Amino acid sequence: MSTEQGLTPLTDEELMAQGGTALPDKEVASVLDLNADLDLGINAAAPIDLAVAANANVAAPIDAAASANILSYGSEAQALADQGVIIDQGITADATADSTQDSTIDQAPQTTDADATGGGTADGTTDGGTTGGTTDGGLLPDGGTSDVGALPVDPSAALDGDLLNVNVDLAADADIAAPINGAVAANANVAAPIDAAVAANIGSIDSDAFAVAQQDAIISQHIDGEATASADQQSDLRQ
Repeated sequence: MSTEQGLTPLTDEELMAQGGTALPDKEVASVLDLNADLDLGINAAAPIDLAVAANANVAAPIDAAASANILSYGSEAQALADQGVIIDQGITADATADSTQDSTIDQAPQTTDADATGGGTADGTTDGGTTGGTTDGGLLPDGGTSDVGALPVDPSAALDGDLLNVNVDLAADADIAAPINGAVAANANVAAPIDAAVAANIGSIDSDAFAVAQQDAIISQHIDGEATASADQQSDLRQ
C-alpha cells in the first residue's frame, strides 16, 4: 500500500476549524519608498579670452608611379618617377598675440528681508517655539510623551508599510568661476616633397619589373621675424 493511500482525509468539522489570514494588497507591501528632495543653487562663470597669431608657408609636392603584373606570363612592369623641386619659402613678419582679460565676478550670497529680520518661521513661531501643540523634544503639553505606536500583533501586519523607506533631503549652493586667458603666436615653414615608384611581378614567369625614382629637391626656408605671445589676466572673484 502506498503512502497516499494510507492518508486519512479530513472531515468537514476539521476543515471548518482551519483558518487563514489574507495577505495585504500589493501596493501596501511595497519594497522601496524613495523620497528625494533636491535644492541646488549653482552660480557658474567662465570668462574665456584667447588670442592667436600665426605666419606659415606650406609646400608639399608629391610624385608617385606604380606598375604591377599579377599572375601574368611574359610581362614587363616599369615604374618611373622623376621629380625636381625648387622651393623657396621666406617669412618676413612678426606674429604677435596680445590677450588682456579683466574679470570681476561677484557670487556672494544675496540677503533677503527674511534673513535680516531673524529666525522666524512661516507660521509665526520661532525656532524655540512649539508647532502643532508639541515642543521640539517631542513632549506633549501635559508632560507626557508622544505615542510612537506599538509592535504589530497580527503576523500579516508585518508586511504593512514599506520594507525600505529612504528620505533624501539635499540642499547645496555652489559658486564656480574659471577665468581662462591664453595667447598663441607661431611662425612656421613646412615643405615635404615626396617621390615614390613601385613595380611588382606576382606569380609571373619570365617577367621584368623596373622601378626608378629620382628626386631633386632644393629647399630654402628662412624666417625673419618674431613670434610674441602676451597674456595679461586680472580676476576679482567674490564667492
